[in-house]
Amino acid sequence: MQDTAKPATRVLIVDDHPVVLSGCRTLFASDHSIRIDEAMDAKSGHRAYISKRPDVTVIDISLPDVSGFELMRRIRKDDPDAKIIMFSMNDDPAFVVRAVELGAQGYVSKGDDPRILLKAVRKVVAGDNFISPQLAEAVTFSGAAIKANPASQMTPRELEILRLLGRGDKIVEVAEALGISYKTVANTTSLLKQKLGAKNHSDLIRIAVEIGMN
Repeated sequence: MQDTAKPATRVLIVDDHPVVLSGCRTLFASDHSIRIDEAMDAKSGHRAYISKRPDVTVIDISLPDVSGFELMRRIRKDDPDAKIIMFSMNDDPAFVVRAVELGAQGYVSKGDDPRILLKAVRKVVAGDNFISPQLAEAVTFSGAAIKANPASQMTPRELEILRLLGRGDKIVEVAEALGISYKTVANTTSLLKQKLGAKNHSDLIRIAVEIGMN
């Protein structure tokens, strides 16, 4: 009799918190149809994606080098069909909407019941989209707040530059992290000040902290 067992679903988890990775290992250990690969920053996560080609990638928004949004952009540049779930402590509906606009098929809060993440992985692997119910409800009833959030006004590159500036990186460090020129970062910083009504560099950093981009 021919063996028709389906190959295991490969899931790549990109998160820099050992406790989260350990929790994910425990969560998925109960499902023998899922195999886990791990990475702790965007650079190694991107490398792991290229080499492993997982069925779905679960990405923390707050990574130590560049953000999960930037990692998602890089992955989707290499593979437009990549299936990605954002996994974050940030429950702001504006970030949920932004993640979906940038190509995520799922968004799960780290504050959710862990089984929600397992459900999200199964749904996204099957070709569906998934936002945890609590966040989906928040998005539905937060239209005005989402539009008022500065994150909704920014391009992916602007978001990434603001986040790096918000955590204290200098312009030259931002340029190096993103692989772009100093001039591009400086020009974008000036545009961000105008767009966000920031009087100076310190004001820009304050805004980044307030909207959870640091």
